[in-house]
Amino acid sequence: MRFRLEASDKFSKARAGEITTDHGTIQTPIFMPVGTAGTVKAVHQRELEDDIKADIILGNTYHLYLRPGLNTLEKAGGLHKFNGWTRPILTDSGGYQVYSLSEVRKIKEEGVTFRSHIDGSKHLFTAENVMDIQRVIGADIIMAFDECTPYPCDYNYARKSLDMTHRWLKRCCDRFDTTEPKYGYSQTLFPIVQGSVYKDLRQKSAEVIASFNREGNAIGGLSVGEPAEEMYAMTEIVCDILPYEKPRYLMGVGTPVNILENIALGVDMFDCVMPTRNARNGMLFTKNGILNMRNEKWKDDFSPIEEDSDLFSDRNYSKAYLRHLIISKEILGAQIATLHNLHFYIWLVKEAREKIISGEFYDWKSKMIKQLSQRL
Repeated sequence: MRFRLEASDKFSKARAGEITTDHGTIQTPIFMPVGTAGTVKAVHQRELEDDIKADIILGNTYHLYLRPGLNTLEKAGGLHKFNGWTRPILTDSGGYQVYSLSEVRKIKEEGVTFRSHIDGSKHLFTAENVMDIQRVIGADIIMAFDECTPYPCDYNYARKSLDMTHRWLKRCCDRFDTTEPKYGYSQTLFPIVQGSVYKDLRQKSAEVIASFNREGNAIGGLSVGEPAEEMYAMTEIVCDILPYEKPRYLMGVGTPVNILENIALGVDMFDCVMPTRNARNGMLFTKNGILNMRNEKWKDDFSPIEEDSDLFSDRNYSKAYLRHLIISKEILGAQIATLHNLHFYIWLVKEAREKIISGEFYDWKSKMIKQLSQRL
């Protein structure tokens, strides 16, 4: 993997770049649609490629490990061959899912023992086997195994967890560096900065992660319930320490406003289930603000979902029609809403990229933040 910086903003820390992988290039800032179980829900791969124009999608190690399972994925030749996606893929390590299984998991130095949410079967994730699992899945960019601490989190717990995450990282790197990709193309390992919302822990973690000198770095443990101001403060601390010449990935973030604010702090890569999950519940993101399509006010509104926009090209479904589909629980409603939100998120980061290159990012962001925050 290679990363090339192309431009930076004069009035913020925003930057535009390009990541090159064996499955193609990724223009940054980038938003990665979440394909948890090998699919971005309600969206065809051809729509992701041709309509939404996503450069990269995300897969989930925990879910793919349980179903369809490693045997199937390896027989298929990896996730790219299994799901037909020809562009880059990133997999998370399963750390966040293990965090969310607090009632059915135990964390020890060796790793994490947990029970499957599908059938209750018992499993163990370690730093080593999570590397092996992601080798089998075959993503271009894979994540180190970490513990994602909750919010709020006791300082002493956060400190001990952080130290263990760093020890796990050493084991991840050792395993990764002594094994080979399975399918004839290269893979890249990103470490993850942790430390909850404690400044000294975030500083320490960013310094440790930077010392491993991997091709890119991730920031985890945010967007787990903390106030947005805390998220921004921690991101700024970390971005000031992580190497300037390497991509920075803020995991699981977030709203359109969150994304723009974090781009301004120096983040290059984002993922979040929000555009797809919220779409299935009738919430749409637009240039002018947020739409709740269940509201009665849209019942007889035959205007396009996105006014004066090329996001949908010739597929300008009306607000009234989409509301009807969602209220009726028609599958097409979830599809249209999901396509719209992903179009919008990809448009937003591409527009941010263009504004960084043209030198207009700071003023544009200030205007957009006000618009995006409105509920229409």
